[in-house]
Amino acid sequence: MGGGSYTAHDWDKLRTSRSITRDSTENDLFKNKTILEKFDPKYIAMRESRDSDEHPHSTPIAIGLDVTGSMGYLPEKIIKEGLNELMKKLYASSTIKDPQLMFAAVGDVDDRAPLQVTQFESDIRIAEQLLELWLEKGGGDYPEDYSLFWYFLAKHTDTDSMKKRNRKGYAFTIGDAPNHQTLRAADIKKIFNDETKSLTLQETVDMCEKSYNLFHIVIDDNSLTVIPNRTIHIDKSELDYLPEVIITAICKVEGVNPADILGEVDDKAKSVIEHSLKGVQFKNFGDVIEV
Repeated sequence: MGGGSYTAHDWDKLRTSRSITRDSTENDLFKNKTILEKFDPKYIAMRESRDSDEHPHSTPIAIGLDVTGSMGYLPEKIIKEGLNELMKKLYASSTIKDPQLMFAAVGDVDDRAPLQVTQFESDIRIAEQLLELWLEKGGGDYPEDYSLFWYFLAKHTDTDSMKKRNRKGYAFTIGDAPNHQTLRAADIKKIFNDETKSLTLQETVDMCEKSYNLFHIVIDDNSLTVIPNRTIHIDKSELDYLPEVIITAICKVEGVNPADILGEVDDKAKSVIEHSLKGVQFKNFGDVIEV
């Protein structure tokens, strides 16, 4: 997947057709009341990020959003503001080659929809699929299961970026809770229909990082570390700067100047980027760069 190109004009058309405004509520935006089979990992053998004549150097970027009770505002925030800004900035230059985005809705293993996963896309279908996700607002206990998405990326995605160029994609999960320390074999069977052993949190991280530069973004808890050296911290009041933080992280890994994409950012953005990425390590072709 991943044909077409994202344009601000297409976003404006979608926003008009769906009557999306800054005042739109979560219920206005996300109308599905159950998981759609096409997003259910039980029925997904593989999600693919492929090169094409239009996009010959595809870069897969996967973003998993916590949709449990305390985080239901996040998809609304992303669809109303963050996604368009992220895509406009990614496409503003060729610094990050041919970005293809996938979104996931992440919850708890005991939810009715613990994980929902879209296709990799390069055009307005990114937003269209995001709007089709079900915001279950489950999460019965405090730890969540972002590791479900890490497992999916490790076992159920196939990317030309790795296959042809041995270049990792990018994965970001975003939430406000720790992750369960174990992904149980019974839950993997139930959710993915895969037969495997139980996995520790670190084993799941290591599996994902074979093909993706993995980061976890924690909202409103600077003391919480979910993935050592790869946890980004941001305050809820600063989520407007999430596109800049994500793009800067990618640029740090690529070894390129974020200003090539973002241009000259204001002092507030500089401050948010600096404290969000403080202590994060970026692996750049074997090197470790610490901000």
